[in-house]
Amino acid sequence: MVGMGTIANVLAIVVGGCIGLLAKGGLKQSVQDSVIRSLGLSTLFIGAGGALCGMLVISDGGLSTVSTRDTLFMILSLALGTLVGEFCDFDGKMERLGVWLKARADRKGGDNQFVQGFVTASLVVCIGAMAIVGSIQDGLSGDPSTLYTKSILDFLIVMIFASTYGKGAIFSALPVGVLQGTVTLCAGLLSPVFSQPVIDNLSFLGSMLIFCVGVNLCFGTKFKVANMLPALVFGAVFTAAGPLLPF
Repeated sequence: MVGMGTIANVLAIVVGGCIGLLAKGGLKQSVQDSVIRSLGLSTLFIGAGGALCGMLVISDGGLSTVSTRDTLFMILSLALGTLVGEFCDFDGKMERLGVWLKARADRKGGDNQFVQGFVTASLVVCIGAMAIVGSIQDGLSGDPSTLYTKSILDFLIVMIFASTYGKGAIFSALPVGVLQGTVTLCAGLLSPVFSQPVIDNLSFLGSMLIFCVGVNLCFGTKFKVANMLPALVFGAVFTAAGPLLPF
């Protein structure tokens, strides 16, 4: 059945988040802070690893050398994407959505980390090539295997986020359902656009944004990651149009 991958992903996030909530009340604030920094360190390495895999090229012409590729596209995508994101204020919109959800899910007003948990968890589970590639596979061939794998990862990620940030992390299931469900339904239209180079570029830029999420977890908010999301669109466009561009 088409769409089962997204349904499984949403359920995995909800179940993982509920399990994480069981541990939240038993963790001291100092322990929660330490866990968040540990999550940030893990996220930093995940993002850095993915970005370096997409950016570095090892060539062997008798002597192995390491070089970089697509740096101009990367710079332009991030600069233009952030410019558009700042103009549209996606970060502020995500926070306002979090506040709106908090008003309905936390009527007592005691969950001070609801919005931060929602925004942070949403960015981590929504950014990445698996969400796009898996949704296209599910929509075109009814193969949800990639999204099933992502569901396991998201189950663990949201469980840990919920244990530190609270119930806000569980609501990251909403943007996952909307994003992946939309891509799955529109897979027939999107598949010609998402060639392997485009997917590789999305993974590369997505990993850089995940790295920024890790920086925020470790050191406080330094990047408005939601405002950088349009960089993914520019990256896909530049990659698809690469042969036609003069640079």
